Amino acid sequence: MRTMRLVVLAVLAAPLACSKPPSGPPTPEQGKAYYQALNCAACHRIGSAGGDTGPDLSYVGFRHSAAWLDQWLKNPQAWQPSTLMPNQRLSERTRAALVAYLSSLKGQDFHGDPPWNGAVGVARGKIIYLRAGCVACHGAEGRGGHRNNNVPGSLIPALNAVSQSYTLAELERKIRYGSQPAKRDPSGPEPLVSMPPWGEVLTPSDIEAVSRYLLSLGAKTGQSGAESGW
Repeated sequence: MRTMRLVVLAVLAAPLACSKPPSGPPTPEQGKAYYQALNCAACHRIGSAGGDTGPDLSYVGFRHSAAWLDQWLKNPQAWQPSTLMPNQRLSERTRAALVAYLSSLKGQDFHGDPPWNGAVGVARGKIIYLRAGCVACHGAEGRGGHRNNNVPGSLIPALNAVSQSYTLAELERKIRYGSQPAKRDPSGPEPLVSMPPWGEVLTPSDIEAVSRYLLSLGAKTGQSGAESGW
């Protein structure tokens, strides 16, 4: 009788054990599950899968810090009022799991065959600009308009007039090694968005192609690279 009672208690306890929240720090695998459950792929692409309403996230873990990702997911409109990204009002654990997953995305979902392979020249550069995620910071056709904290003008630099300020070699060097923006208030916090060293994930021919694309945009609107602090 005692043995049967213990078996019954164990059976009844099993569903309760399964319903316990996961322990330990959130993992990228848990974040990926939340990403799928929230249908983020309806707007965002990773590798070859997903939509194109929002920025491509294939390299989001390379171009953004975990601190920025956390702040963005907490309240997208607080960072960029004009964004179409909805505020999902995520729990802290869900947000942390998503940050862990997004931080892990550094181009591996292209499986060594990025979508710009086969394209040449300016056309190749435009694909890189879009699919590597440059557009998410510098805007469509380099027109800018995206926010940053504690930088002059509170904006990430526009790039549609870099041809006025940079040679091809200078632009390639800037992209290859990246840069940290100047602080508006020297005693204030570090800007959360900076230019990563793209030479760590893009080939020299990729960097040349995206540089040629930026130079092709010409002086349309916005500031030059030098004037905007880029």
